[in-house]
Amino acid sequence: MVTSSTVPRLVVAAPSSGSGKTTVATGLMAAFAERGLAVSPHKAGPDYIDPGYHALATGRPGRNLDAFMCGPELVAPLFAHGAAGCDLAVVEGVMGLYDGAAGRGELASTAQVAKLLRAPVVLVVDASSQSRSVAALVHGFASFDPQVRLGGVILNKVGSDRHEAMLREALEEAGMPVLGVLRRAPQVATPSRHLGLVPVAERRADALAAVAALADQVRAGCDLDALLALARTAPPLACEAWSPQAAASAPPATGARSPGRSPLVAVAGGPAFTFSYAEHAELLRAAGAEVVTFDPLNDEALPAGTSGLVIGGGFPEVYAPELSANEPLRAAVAAFAAAGGPVAAECAGLLYLARSLDGKPMCGVLDADARMSERLTLGYREAVAVSDSPLAAAGTRLRGHEFHRTVVEPGSGAAPAWGFTHPERRVEGFVQGNVHASYLHTHWAAQPSVASRFAAAAADFAAAAAARP
Repeated sequence: MVTSSTVPRLVVAAPSSGSGKTTVATGLMAAFAERGLAVSPHKAGPDYIDPGYHALATGRPGRNLDAFMCGPELVAPLFAHGAAGCDLAVVEGVMGLYDGAAGRGELASTAQVAKLLRAPVVLVVDASSQSRSVAALVHGFASFDPQVRLGGVILNKVGSDRHEAMLREALEEAGMPVLGVLRRAPQVATPSRHLGLVPVAERRADALAAVAALADQVRAGCDLDALLALARTAPPLACEAWSPQAAASAPPATGARSPGRSPLVAVAGGPAFTFSYAEHAELLRAAGAEVVTFDPLNDEALPAGTSGLVIGGGFPEVYAPELSANEPLRAAVAAFAAAGGPVAAECAGLLYLARSLDGKPMCGVLDADARMSERLTLGYREAVAVSDSPLAAAGTRLRGHEFHRTVVEPGSGAAPAWGFTHPERRVEGFVQGNVHASYLHTHWAAQPSVASRFAAAAADFAAAAAARP
């Protein structure tokens, strides 16, 4: 049934990366939440880290809207699911406003997401090295695609009162409202490293203080009333909200599940494993699983009754000594995999299952060694499952994303997980017994059968374990 979402909404975009989108979007979310509004946070693209700051600012899960991985047709339904019951939604863009998947036109760009959501756009401009030229820049972005409604500008990194006056005068001539002016404020910058911002889970106390400072800065420099009024001009969005229950209703692809039995799926979390999409846990629960989080840095055993193991992305390379030192858990993971327990590992999870990471012993589930590299591997991928696994039957097609500075040197004994068909042809990952391990990050909302299949495999493992003497 098609319904109408009337949640007021804004898309925060920029001419390019580094202009201050995350600063402004997170600050807006926190400032509006402090006003008592229920704010729904969203991020265009595959990024995992920014949504952590969004969640801290709003108290709600940060959700991604990725038109490449999930398809344009799911952007509005996923938005409506996340924003249901909220007073305002703020969507942080990705890269520059019109930048998307390489060679695919507008696909996965912030502009496409804004059009799919029928949302007004606020352009964050780094004004540190310009004055009147800002009007030409903004005019170009406003006129490039008439279907993108640019509702105003927030000027970032403004140096002085005189600088602000020149910028405002130029934009007034261009007929573009200035909805905020932020001065240079290095004290609220968030630390970065090789893959972007340091995740919230690694610096929670400092991150709370940073988000509070961003809210103060945005509240002082932006016209919140005007921004809220702009958000309320977004027309009704006609779509059926995505539902994990409906999406997971398809029958699982493995054996029949034991009636009344809820398999327990343990999901790695903590500072070393921070990359996950909220919809994954929702789909697993909808498929009948109980989902429990554990921390491989501190927990010495898997949760009692674990019958499925999900180890997502993160930064195990930063915590390799601590992960290696937790020998009891490494042994427990290896024993679970050896017993035929279903394991789904993405990127960081792949490294954790390897024999070693930068010379430090890991779980040894895979005959492979991992190490840091100078080369960044980054980009969208189109993939087809090469081997049957607890995640996907051979031939299943998915779109995903790679983002890492490590390499894995494989030995033998495992089949590849994926065959990449675009932008290059190669095989990647490992399928070994009931273990699926790969660098490829995927969004299960695009292929809900992944969650149903994994939950069914976990239920089968639990039933087999219960049947043994």
